[in-house]
Amino acid sequence: MANIESITLEVADPAAAQQFYATAFGLDTRLRVRESQAPTDGFRGFTLSLTVAQPANVDLYLDAALAAGATSLKPAAKSFWGYGGVVQAPDGAIWKVATSSKKDSGPAAKKFESFVLLLGAADVSASKRFYVDHGLTVAKSFGKMYVEFGETGPVKLALYGRRALAKDAGVAQEGTGSHRLAVASSVGAFTDPDGFAWEAAQLAVNH
Repeated sequence: MANIESITLEVADPAAAQQFYATAFGLDTRLRVRESQAPTDGFRGFTLSLTVAQPANVDLYLDAALAAGATSLKPAAKSFWGYGGVVQAPDGAIWKVATSSKKDSGPAAKKFESFVLLLGAADVSASKRFYVDHGLTVAKSFGKMYVEFGETGPVKLALYGRRALAKDAGVAQEGTGSHRLAVASSVGAFTDPDGFAWEAAQLAVNH
């Protein structure tokens, strides 16, 4: 089984980023940060998502993120799929918090059901084949639009067309430079067709 241990965000100010994420999302070792000054501009081609149980939890997370310095890209709202909103962290990473439920079933709580990395692919079918060749299994696939991989441990992985992912995030799809992202996993080091870097899990450490 391909196991994704953590996501590393490369940021200009690691101390500030760590403070933001501790305050906004309270994530554990699934999310790491390290310093990078690599040039990056516009959409970085990925989003991070927290799936939660109810709308009240969505609001709690998004309000905490905004209070900690995030920028709202899509205010929380009901949709055909449920309820959710999108923010951009001070370091530039885009976060979506959403639930498939449209009604609350209890008090608001900062608790998430899953942590998902969505990679924007220029060619979803080609990227899907690439990841299958690297040992990942497909759980759901919707043609050339979206792919969700099977059990990958603490972090779930999905592919979405780059344009569609940018639209879902509420930003323009254009972007250049570094993704400012590294995926630490059990499947070793490589770079995927869209330039996303993977590394051995033990190499992803905080700086």
